[in-house]
Amino acid sequence: MKKVKRFAGLFMMLLAAAFAKAQDESKLETSISADVVNQYIWRGQDLGGTSFQPTLGIGCGGFSLSAWGSTGLTNPDDTKEFDITASYTIGGLTVGITDYWFNSGLDERNRYFRYNAHSTNHVFEANIGYDFKVLNVQWYTNFAGNDGANKSGKRAYSSYAEVNVPFAFGGAEWTATAGCVPYATTFYGADGFAITNLTLKASKEIKVTDSFSVPVFAGITANPCSQKAYLTFGFTLQP
Repeated sequence: MKKVKRFAGLFMMLLAAAFAKAQDESKLETSISADVVNQYIWRGQDLGGTSFQPTLGIGCGGFSLSAWGSTGLTNPDDTKEFDITASYTIGGLTVGITDYWFNSGLDERNRYFRYNAHSTNHVFEANIGYDFKVLNVQWYTNFAGNDGANKSGKRAYSSYAEVNVPFAFGGAEWTATAGCVPYATTFYGADGFAITNLTLKASKEIKVTDSFSVPVFAGITANPCSQKAYLTFGFTLQP
């Protein structure tokens, strides 16, 4: 875990330095929004019912730093989550690191500031992706924290790969997604290579006034690995 802290600390220092330099070249932007969804479905996994999911982010040039959270609105046992992501985009290439925190894990007291390797609720993930315009490809790997185990009971370095294809149809913006887990891990409930996320999602803006509209979205998600399927709906609130 010390190596993780050093690596994450170095990444954040480089990010801060890049932000400082980028401020001379482009404008610093702040983003604030919140989604309300009927179900919290993440990479084909059911993490809860009706949920409120706020986002706070800053960006400058190709750099961004964001905080994202989720809490259940109807069931107190639903997943509570707080994530921090730092990323950099240049052209179509994106690299980033996310610190996930869940309200359940290795720490019985569910403390946020608990980073011990064998008693933390944090999961640290690195990702790399490329946007080819006609499709977007992403790869994610857990490298520390409360990761899953492989068939030998050792750290799985759980990974997930995803392809997204955006297109316009019927007056809405659509995205077709195919996601898979490449090898066995308890983190995603896979015994080996598995297709875990097949999603078709549509989004559209509902105009409320001449200057205010509300984006709404709906999707169908199937997880062949778990033999589950979900119909989701949500809307976004933003300034």
